[in-house]
Amino acid sequence: MPIKAQNDLPAKSILENENIFVMDENRAVHQDIRALQICILNLMPVKQDTELQLLRALSNTPIQVDVTFMKMNSHRSLNTSMNHLNKFYNTFDELKEKRYDGFIITGAPVEQIAFEEVDYWEELCEIMEWSKRNVTSTLHICWGAQAGLYYHFGLDKVLLPKKVFGVYEHRVMNRKIPLVRGFDDYFLIPHSRHTEVPAEAIHGCRELTVLAESEEAGVLLCMTGEGSRIFIMGHPEYDRMTLHNEYMRDMERGLPIEVPKNYYPEDDPSLRPRLQWRSHSNNLYTNWLNYYVYQTTDYVLG
Repeated sequence: MPIKAQNDLPAKSILENENIFVMDENRAVHQDIRALQICILNLMPVKQDTELQLLRALSNTPIQVDVTFMKMNSHRSLNTSMNHLNKFYNTFDELKEKRYDGFIITGAPVEQIAFEEVDYWEELCEIMEWSKRNVTSTLHICWGAQAGLYYHFGLDKVLLPKKVFGVYEHRVMNRKIPLVRGFDDYFLIPHSRHTEVPAEAIHGCRELTVLAESEEAGVLLCMTGEGSRIFIMGHPEYDRMTLHNEYMRDMERGLPIEVPKNYYPEDDPSLRPRLQWRSHSNNLYTNWLNYYVYQTTDYVLG
């Protein structure tokens, strides 16, 4: 997929070095097509890492995508420079009059805090309500998925006895639904979280359809019937080294952390981690863009 990004976005040069086609603004304006408008609300602390991961995940169909990054008005990011945020991000107030074909709400490192105690919770609720009217399909990831399930359906998260951390096997529950088209019966996806929305609560919600589940990590993937809201409890967008970096960070801080499950060869952190989820991650994002965005959105937005 040609991804349209600002000419000097740092992730652009990295993706080009990976032989991923990233179209600059100059070339995009000379193409007589209607690109998909995708907005990403990036709640992760190191925003450049998440930008790169998500742009890579969106790069596998022939559909052109124009990506806009959104930041919160009510929260100051301490791990990303203000120069980067001011240059490449817009606030919700600046974007709320627009419509988007697709919207992504990322995870955030606030899962052990009650939703209402998160400093930007009220603004996030306003954004999720806005997405009902202004977005064709919204993808919620990890804490973003937990927040969406709580806001839209009243399903609260619970604290787990220990962190779900590693690469877990999941089973496809309903392969007739296009979102999991092309998936194997069982597939691997990374998780990194201290909380979960209980599987029985998700299965008990009549508005939701469960598409993939793990015996160890719980529900991975569920959606509303028409796909306007999709919830991913794991991190299919993670790079090979993301879990490793999180593990080393927690070790250095002296936090209680176990070796990521099913990640290092022989569970040895000195060995290069196995990349075992990329093909299903690509498939998931491609299916979302094709079946729930491109095939259903209006040609003229708004």
